[in-house]
Amino acid sequence: MNQTKTLHLQPDANGIARAAALLAEGAQVAFPTETVYGLGADARNGQAVAGIYAAKGRPSFNPLIVHVPDVNAARALVEWTDSADRLASAFWPGALTLVLPLARGHGLSSLVTAGLETVAVRVPHHPTAQALLHAAQMPVAAPSANVSGRISPTTAQHVLDGLSGRIAAVLDDGPCPVGVESTILSLAGLPTLLRPGGLPAEAIEAALGSPVSRDAGDAITAPGQLASHYAPGAPVRLNATSAQPGEVLLGFGKVTGDMTLSASGDLAEAAATLFDALHQLDRTGKPIAVAPIPQTGLGAAINDRLKRAAAPR
Repeated sequence: MNQTKTLHLQPDANGIARAAALLAEGAQVAFPTETVYGLGADARNGQAVAGIYAAKGRPSFNPLIVHVPDVNAARALVEWTDSADRLASAFWPGALTLVLPLARGHGLSSLVTAGLETVAVRVPHHPTAQALLHAAQMPVAAPSANVSGRISPTTAQHVLDGLSGRIAAVLDDGPCPVGVESTILSLAGLPTLLRPGGLPAEAIEAALGSPVSRDAGDAITAPGQLASHYAPGAPVRLNATSAQPGEVLLGFGKVTGDMTLSASGDLAEAAATLFDALHQLDRTGKPIAVAPIPQTGLGAAINDRLKRAAAPR
């Protein structure tokens, strides 16, 4: 990996124009979304996409999400369906990624899809992400802007801590408000939840008027499905009501700790706090114990990330 000076850009007209120009040149640029910071590159340019995998150390069998500014841009890439139309009307722009069959003449690099006949696509809500996508006028492939398998970034400093010198720039617009990655739903067949995330599955089911399958199988068909992922350097122990000797405790609700995700038990607050708290506790160098989190609403996404963070590596 060639070392380069990573530019720290502001979310103003000049910063967005510079970020868009870098993307057009085939460079990799980190940018904020409402969920986490993404590491973007031109999804049509195989060499630019390869630079994402190289910067992150990401396995090439793990596909990427393509970010676009609106539904029309998404429809140019995929075979659109009535269910996609219903969900896009309800939740786009927002924290929902849809996996759909590739359209004829889509123009995307095969590295984006890891050779699959489907692609994950999202319209982010964050105003800076929207401004960048409109300025760049290209589909932007963007996984989370962190070293592969490590804690996801919810601030520009998190990005720089892991990728400084490995990417061209980071566009800094403060903390991400949702704090966990998008929910991924496959519509290539029976609607199937591939990854819980910032949009609760219950809301998707309400919009569709029917349940979605939770059985995604073992194949990697979308980002965020690796068993070990989102991991600190130290071991993670789940469902802890107190710390063992030498551990630091991440609390929730009535379980108080060295830090807490939400003292009031608010799952939205916990999701927004999760990755930053893991970053801070990881810097102690001590094993991390985590309080129990309810498996409802956003709790499903939080528990998914924690389970992967605690998985054998």
